[in-house]
Amino acid sequence: MKLTALYQIAAPRDKVFTALINPDVLQRCIDVCEKMVKTTAESYDAHLKIGVAGFKGNYIGKVQFKEQKPPESLTLIIEVKARPGFVKGTARIQLAEKKEQTELHCDADAQVGGFIAAIGPRLIEAAAKRMMDEFFRKFGELVL
Repeated sequence: MKLTALYQIAAPRDKVFTALINPDVLQRCIDVCEKMVKTTAESYDAHLKIGVAGFKGNYIGKVQFKEQKPPESLTLIIEVKARPGFVKGTARIQLAEKKEQTELHCDADAQVGGFIAAIGPRLIEAAAKRMMDEFFRKFGELVL
């Protein structure tokens, strides 16, 4: 599944980039994330608590920051494995200065498997888009 989105963040590009690699900021933007624990210089374990039927439980996912080119771009890699299946995602993020704001362009590619995939591609894509929009809405508020 591929998702593309464009967001306007009311903050300078260098501040946006710094916030994107800050695990505290990321944790606050992900509703189900209880904490993020550093495992390497570019990797974190994300402790997730999901309360949706069929997916309910505590999970540990991996978040990696790759191909960092401050303050222009980076790639986020996210992987969560659980009893009902898995989600693997890669988000390539480009940042461009636009007057007093930063234009954030996100190209994401996600793969799902197991019971999660049985829900159906259209529902999964709609849910993923909604989650991405909500993440960047909160992110934009926190970066101000």
